Amino acid sequence: MPQLLHLDSSADPARSISRQVTARFSDSWHAIGTDHSVIHRDLHLNPLPHLPTSALHWAPHLRTSEESVDAAAEALQTELIEELISADVVLIGAPMYNWSIPSTLKAWIDYVHVPGVTVPFDGDTAPLVGKPAVVVTSRGNDYTPGTDAASTDHATAQLRQVLEFALGMDVRFVPVDLTLAPRVPALASRIPQARANLEAAYSAADELALLLGGSSAGQE
Repeated sequence: MPQLLHLDSSADPARSISRQVTARFSDSWHAIGTDHSVIHRDLHLNPLPHLPTSALHWAPHLRTSEESVDAAAEALQTELIEELISADVVLIGAPMYNWSIPSTLKAWIDYVHVPGVTVPFDGDTAPLVGKPAVVVTSRGNDYTPGTDAASTDHATAQLRQVLEFALGMDVRFVPVDLTLAPRVPALASRIPQARANLEAAYSAADELALLLGGSSAGQE
């Protein structure tokens, strides 16, 4: 049964652009067949606690003798990692907040990026290599390559570093720029482009859901 892990992190459940696009992907995934399941984790409505100790950054066998870990925190980390590993495809809604990612999404990353468990350190521990991930990045301004603001998009760079380079996942980004055009007077002239960007993101979500959902089904 192909399984999608769907993560949302926007603090605006009602009007969020990233949530609209991830919902479009999830709906397209469901539409492939009744066997295509979805685990939805809303990191804003049900935020994860921050790591209670830096010891959780390491696999149990890599912790020092002085480091102790609360059993409940370790159980939560195990749950999150197993949930990630078991998914055939991972979908992440990552709006840009202050040129970076929401703290709720960062908390999830801190739980699942673990040398010796999900990241190679003292052995071949790389269970996520090649796993498809789709990241919907919604940005208020225009951050496309070549624009003046492009170098300040730290959200995409951070997620690429963690998901692609560290965890080894096969990451596809679906950017949606100019989401603040209807709200910010200085961007009002670009409202048509904002609408076109959203439509392009919807189309990309549909295409990727069909592509990756079909590939996952073929691997069963």
